[in-house]
Amino acid sequence: MRASTLREMSVTVAGVRSPVLEGGRASDEAVVFVHGNPGSSRDWSDLAGRASEFARVVAIDMPGFGRADKPADFDYTVEGYARHLDGALTELGVARAHLVLHDFGGPWGLEWAAGHAERLASVVLIGTGVLPGYRWHFFARVWRTPMLGEAFMATASRPAFRLLLRRGNARLPRSHADLMYDDFDRATRRAVLRLYRATPHPDRDAGRYAAALRPLDVPALVVWGKTDPYLPVRLAERQREAFPRARIVVLEASGHWPYADDPEATAAAVVPFLREQVSG
Repeated sequence: MRASTLREMSVTVAGVRSPVLEGGRASDEAVVFVHGNPGSSRDWSDLAGRASEFARVVAIDMPGFGRADKPADFDYTVEGYARHLDGALTELGVARAHLVLHDFGGPWGLEWAAGHAERLASVVLIGTGVLPGYRWHFFARVWRTPMLGEAFMATASRPAFRLLLRRGNARLPRSHADLMYDDFDRATRRAVLRLYRATPHPDRDAGRYAAALRPLDVPALVVWGKTDPYLPVRLAERQREAFPRARIVVLEASGHWPYADDPEATAAAVVPFLREQVSG
């Protein structure tokens, strides 16, 4: 872990505060890490710490997650998160971004990228991306169902949370499950329900993202856990619909959180790719 090389700060966009982990050299070009659900900037401590040795890095707690503000009146939609990300990057002085995205950070980041092509330098997709033909996973269907989703959130104890994560994620460290649960407070649970219910269909924007991003042909790396129970590994190859030259790395024993269950293999793929893009 290289978290000690990172500094803690925060940005405020339209009155909503987001903690940020930042490190590396001063630059208006940065590697930007965007977590998913449930997650926070702390998910990226190891990878961001490694990348800070050769690049500016920023990892942001998005509204409703981690230690960010979780206001009831935030726009908990993909578009709302993309606007917040844009405001945060502007406040941080990031003119060009090398995006590293995971889970729902994929739609948030790709929505931003589709509208800011001139600022997109490269992309790393970790178990996320364009999702043509994808259907909601089991928990998403529960969260999208009124009353059932609320009941699920009300009864999600720490032991139950750990147990539910085990399916398809056998190597996920207990410490990482606990880190996610520590941030899974009432306001985050509310944000999750609102986000999933405000996203009509997971493949809704796949064609639009592909059409906007394919002509850019930016360098892309795709890292996927073969046993991911939420976003099946068959989607890894589909990322070439938006990023034609994408390199694809499938980690045979990993689940949905490769950076946590196999940090060395994930870093071995991601860090050289980022070094190549930043130095290039």
